[in-house]
Amino acid sequence: MTTEQVTQPWRDPALPVAERVEALLAEMTLEEKVAQLGSRWVGNDMGDSGHDDGYDPQEQHNVAPMQDVFAAGGTVPLRDAARHGLGHLTRVYGSVPLSPAEGAAELIRQQRVVMASRLGIPALVHEECLTGFTALGATVYPAAIAWGATFDPELIERMAAAIGRDMAALGVHQGLSPVLDVVRDYRWGRVEETIGEDPYLVATVGSAYVRGLQSAGVIATLKHFAGYSASRGARNHGPVAMGRRELIDLILPPFETAVAATERGGGGARSVMNSYSDVDGVPAGADPWLLTEVLRDEWGFTGTVVSDYWAVPFLALMHGVAEDSADAGAQALAAGLDVELPDTIGFGAGLVERVRRGEVPEAYVDRAARRLLTQKAELGLLDPAWTPEASVATAALTDLNAPINQGLAADLAERSIVLLDPGSALPVTEPFRIAAIGPCADDARTFLGCYAFPNHVLPRYPQLGLGLPVPTALDALRAEFPANEITYAYGCEVDGADRTGFTEAVEAARGADLAVAFVGDLAGLFGKGTSGEGCDAEDLRLPGVQPELLEELLATGTPLVVVVVSGRPYALGDLDGRAAGLVQAFMPGQAGGAAIAGVLSGRVQPSGKLPVQVPRHPGGQPGTYLQPILGATHSGVSNLDPTPLYPFGHGRAYTTFEVDELRVSAGTVPTDGEFTVTARVRNTGERDGVEVVQLYLADPVAQVTRPVRQLAGFHRVELAAGAGAEVTFRVHTDRAAFTGRDLRRVVEPGELRVLVGTSAGDLPCQATVRLTGPTRPAGADRRLTTPAEVRPIE
Repeated sequence: MTTEQVTQPWRDPALPVAERVEALLAEMTLEEKVAQLGSRWVGNDMGDSGHDDGYDPQEQHNVAPMQDVFAAGGTVPLRDAARHGLGHLTRVYGSVPLSPAEGAAELIRQQRVVMASRLGIPALVHEECLTGFTALGATVYPAAIAWGATFDPELIERMAAAIGRDMAALGVHQGLSPVLDVVRDYRWGRVEETIGEDPYLVATVGSAYVRGLQSAGVIATLKHFAGYSASRGARNHGPVAMGRRELIDLILPPFETAVAATERGGGGARSVMNSYSDVDGVPAGADPWLLTEVLRDEWGFTGTVVSDYWAVPFLALMHGVAEDSADAGAQALAAGLDVELPDTIGFGAGLVERVRRGEVPEAYVDRAARRLLTQKAELGLLDPAWTPEASVATAALTDLNAPINQGLAADLAERSIVLLDPGSALPVTEPFRIAAIGPCADDARTFLGCYAFPNHVLPRYPQLGLGLPVPTALDALRAEFPANEITYAYGCEVDGADRTGFTEAVEAARGADLAVAFVGDLAGLFGKGTSGEGCDAEDLRLPGVQPELLEELLATGTPLVVVVVSGRPYALGDLDGRAAGLVQAFMPGQAGGAAIAGVLSGRVQPSGKLPVQVPRHPGGQPGTYLQPILGATHSGVSNLDPTPLYPFGHGRAYTTFEVDELRVSAGTVPTDGEFTVTARVRNTGERDGVEVVQLYLADPVAQVTRPVRQLAGFHRVELAAGAGAEVTFRVHTDRAAFTGRDLRRVVEPGELRVLVGTSAGDLPCQATVRLTGPTRPAGADRRLTTPAEVRPIE
C-alpha cells in the first residue's frame, strides 16, 4: 500500500462508510464508475489463466443466440475487462476443479489483475452455494426442497453458517443463494432448488439461511426476483401469466421477509438477483416497479440488485424489449439493477457512450456504484490493510468437508426424509432377504442437486468421480443391515426406454422377502437430467420406464417398499394401497444413503413433512394446495379431481401423535389486534418422536377469492413416548392481510377460521375468530411471522 493510498479518504476506516464512498465516487471517472457495475467470469473460458478444460458455456446454458454475448464479454481477457476496475469476479472456485490452495492462488492472481487499475479497488468474489459451497470436495448438503421438508429453520441457519464460514475462509464475499421462488407447478425443473409451495414456509426457512450465511460475513443473494417459478407450462425462462395481486400475495412475501429479517434480529439480505422471466409482458430485469418501487421504496432494501447470468443481454436476445445489449443495459440500470453478472456486456462501453450522449442520467450510474462500493467498504475491501493474500490466508488449511459439516449434512438428511406411509413393511426389523432395485439404488449422484459440484461441474471430468465420498443407497443398506442378505439389480436407467434390466430385477424381487425400489431423478442441466435447471417435465409420471418397472415388481407378489429420490413430487396414485411402504427423499445430499437406510430400519425416527403435495394423477395440476374452492376441491363441475395423494405438510412417524384441546384467547379481535392460539400435542405411541404442529388460517368471505386454507405458523415439537406439550402461536391480524381488488393490502373485518393440526389435510382443531372494526391497510411495517412457544405438560 502506497503512502498516497493510505491518505486517500475512502481508505480511512475511521471515517463513516457513506463518507468514504462519496469521496471515492467523487474521484472516479465515468469509466471507472461503470466498471464497478460489471463482472468477469474467467472460468467461462479460462483463456487468460492458462487453463484449458474444454468447457463450453454455450453447451451448459444451451442458448443458441449466445455467440454475440460471449464475443462481447466472455472472451475478453481479464486485464482488459478490469482496466478501469471491476465489480465482481465470478466463480473462481466453482468453474473448474481446484483444490482450496489452487483456487486461492487463482483468486489472488485475478484480484491482482483487478487491483492494477488506477484506483486499485478489489473485486467482490461470488460463488454458488445452494447445496453447499459449489467447489471441489465441499460438503454437499440436501437440496433446498429438502430444507423445506425439515420444517426446521434453526437447522438451516446452522447449515448456512457452516457454508458461509467455508466460503469466507477462501476469500468469497457473496453467495448466490437462497432461492425463494414459491413452487406453482411441479413440472418445473428447478423445483428441487426451491423450499416449497407455501410462501410462509419458504419465507421462514429462507430467512434462516440468510441469517446463517451472513453471520459468517458472506452476502446472501435472494433469487429469483420475482415470478420465475410460475412460468406457463413450467417451461424454464417461460413467460409468466400472473396478475399483480397473485404476485404480491404468493410470490413476494418470502423476499419481503428475508429483506426485512428484523423480527428475529440482525440485518436482512444484502443482495437480490432478478428473475429471467417476464410477468405479464414485463421482464423482471427491466421492471422499475419491482426493482425500485417495491424492493427499495416500499421495503427499504439498501443492498445491491445483481443480474442473473446474462439476464441483461437477454432483454434484447430473448424478451425483445431492447434493441441491443447497450439498450438492455440502459433499461436494466434505470429499472434498478446494479451489477451485471457473470460478464460485462450491457453495462460496458455502450453504457458509457449513452451516458456521455445524455441518453442515460449519470445519476443512475452513481446510484448503482454507490450501492456496490458501500458493500466493498463494509467488507473491508477499501481498507489499506486489505490484501488478496490475507483474504485467503487459511485457504490451504481449510477442510471443505470437515466433520462438523458432515454432521450437519447427516442431521439435515435425516430430518428431511418423509415417511409417506409405513405400510405393512416399515420399519424393517426382521433379518429378511432384501432386494435393492432401481436406478437410484447404486448411483450416489441421484442424491445430489443440479448445483452440487459433482453434478454441476464434474461430469466434464469423469476421472475425478464425485470429488468426495458419497455412499450409495446400496452401500448404506449393507451397512445398516449387516446380517441381511442383500441383492441388487438396477432394473432400468433413470430416463430412457431400455427395459433389458427388468428380467434381472424381477428375479431379484422373487428371490427376496422384501424388495426396496429406489426410483426418481438424476439432476442435471438443460436436458441432461430429469430434474434441475432446464430439465422440465411433460407430466408428473416417474421418468422413463420406472413406472413400468414398479408394476413388474408389484406383480411378483413380494412386498415392495418404494423410495422416491427426486427433486420434485411425482404422481404415486398407482401405488396407493399396493406398496408395502412409501418413502420420499428429496435429494438428501451426501449423507442421503445412511439417512434413508436409517428410516427403513427404524434407527432414524422420521420427522420430515411434505413442502409440496404428492399428486395422485400425473396431470394433476394445479399442483399446489393454495387454491380457492373451485381449484382445490372436486366439486363435480369438472371430471378432474385435484385432490392430492398426500397433502402439503404430511409426514408419518413410527409413533403416533394427537393434536387437540384448541384454545383461542379471544373470539372477537379488532382488525389491528392480536390473539393467541394454543393446542395440545401428545405422543401417544411407544417411541420418542417429533411432530410439526401446523397453524392454518382461512378467510371464507373476502372481496377476492382466497385460498381454502394457508399456512400461518408451525413449530417442531420433540416428545418422548407418552409426553405432551402445549404449543402457543401469537397471531397478529396482519397475518390475515391480503391484496384487494384495488391492489392495496388490507385486513378486512369478518370471520377468520383458525385450524391446527399436522398437515393441510389433517386439521382436527378448528375455531373461529371474528375481526371487527374498519378495513385496515396493512403496509410494509406489518407483522410477517407468527412466533410460537412450547410448554411441556404432564
